[in-house]
Amino acid sequence: MKTSLLIILFLALGLLTSCAEYNPHSMDMDQAVHNAKSKADHEVLAQHYEEVAKEMQNKVEEHKKILSHYEREPWLWGKRAIGFDVHCKNLIRIYSQAAEENLEMAKMHRELAAGEKP
Repeated sequence: MKTSLLIILFLALGLLTSCAEYNPHSMDMDQAVHNAKSKADHEVLAQHYEEVAKEMQNKVEEHKKILSHYEREPWLWGKRAIGFDVHCKNLIRIYSQAAEENLEMAKMHRELAAGEKP
């Protein structure tokens, strides 16, 4: 019983933190992109976007594990968890798309750093 309660508490806390507004960028991206002129500037931006993409992919994996737990043991959640699976699937989709878009931005900045047109 204590284990089930701890698991529920852990997952609920994870859901609450997942729903909070999340800004993965540690800098003002509008200003950073606007001011990027040199190869080094674009390399820094590319690296930043790659790191954010990795964070987003970690979120995807985290929510896949949570979803798997819901699907594997639905009797633990009962009616309290109606919609949790849909919520996880939406977050997986959103974080996957964010990872792809950040990788695309990284690719564009790598091309700019190399002097190519994106």
